[in-house]
Amino acid sequence: MAGGRRQAPPREEVLAAAMTMIAERGLEKLTMAALGREVGMSSGHLLYYFHSKDELLLQALEWSEGRLGAERGRLLTRRGTARERLDAYVDLYVPDGHRDPHWTLWLEVWNRSQSAAADAVARDRQAAIEGAWHRDLVALLAEGISRGEFRPVDPDRCAARLRALLDGFSIHVAIGLRGTDRAQVLGHVREFLETDLLADA
Repeated sequence: MAGGRRQAPPREEVLAAAMTMIAERGLEKLTMAALGREVGMSSGHLLYYFHSKDELLLQALEWSEGRLGAERGRLLTRRGTARERLDAYVDLYVPDGHRDPHWTLWLEVWNRSQSAAADAVARDRQAAIEGAWHRDLVALLAEGISRGEFRPVDPDRCAARLRALLDGFSIHVAIGLRGTDRAQVLGHVREFLETDLLADA
């Protein structure tokens, strides 16, 4: 209504704006005041909805993970071999490059969760995100084993080791560690899968 009070943007719009700011300006530029200017809200208004910057960051991560989860679901249910879908899973997991906004946010949330002020509920929410990636990988590995594409390994243990490998390499890519770019990481992972998982290796 003309001359009326401006309504607050939907929560998803705020979280999308936060992710865009991280991608374009870096996490250090994401302050409540700067985000408020971006979406037309005061920093106090943002704090009313999110209570703290930690909660804003965690909700932004959950929002981003929701989008990735939907994409992961599409990839894992499409036609093709288990190996092809495993390659798609890995491709989605590994950061696009240095300062990938999703991984930048993940690293910050992980770091903040180590503080004494972090509560158990926040840690449980992070664990739920990790759990979704793990369950999908376990199911995919179990399918590949049942089809004879993968060796008869324990899918849960194999998924834990593979995700640890992916996490380690992904952190290297996200922080821009010299000599570890996305293409090199994907090559390392392919080699690991070929020697440790494929049935015809």
